[in-house]
Order: sequence, then structure tokens, then C-alpha cells
Amino acid sequence: MTAGFPNLFIVTGPGSPSVLVNMVIGIEQHIDWITDCMRHMREAGAPTIEPTMEAEDKWVAHVNAEADLTLFPQANSWYLGANVPGKARVFMPYVGGIRTLPRPMRRGGRQWLRGLRAGVGRERIKVICL
Repeated sequence: MTAGFPNLFIVTGPGSPSVLVNMVIGIEQHIDWITDCMRHMREAGAPTIEPTMEAEDKWVAHVNAEADLTLFPQANSWYLGANVPGKARVFMPYVGGIRTLPRPMRRGGRQWLRGLRAGVGRERIKVICL
């Protein structure tokens, strides 16, 4: 998900463990999260959902802080965009692993929805998954 694009769910995209984990397990975890999110949207009568810019920035900072604990940021690799001349060096995958992502969902209640802005209305939920 990214701010400014409601209901756009990006499976194994930037900020996820993606290429650093077994892709089948990673995709399954993402789809489970999306399903839980859509269920919550339906229960809340919210036709749209998207992260706040603040939550997105906080997650990117966390992804980079975790990466800085490794040697990945020191390499000249496509993980950092080094294959694109002039591109800012940003480590895209989340090195925290697949097991740490669902943790907020297991806390109970809807705490895992913190940082997401839900729309209110009677429209049908339309979702895009990439």
C-alpha cells in the first residue's frame, strides 16, 4: 500500500521481505493480510483504505534501520537501486523477515490498522492487487 492510492495492495512489493524469503510463503502472508484488511473494511463499512503519509514514512525508516544492521546497504546492488544511474540509494526489501510482519495482527483488536486511513460510505469495496 502507498499513500495517495486507496485500495492498492502491492503483494511482495517495496518494504516487504519479498526476495529475501520464500516467495510462496511471502505471498501467502500478504494475501492473508489483505484478506483480513478487506474483512475489516467490510465490517466497518469503509469502501477505501490507505496508509497515512506519516505511517508510510515511519515504515520506510524502520525498513532502512533494519537494513543498516546488515551489510546490504554497503553493497553496490540492485537491492539499493545501484543499477539505475542517478537513483537514490534506498534498500527496498524488509530484512526483518516474514515472521515479524504478522506480529501486529496477532496483538488482538485492530491495532494492526494503525496508520491506515479508512474511507466511510456505502460504496462497494474495489480493490487492486499488484
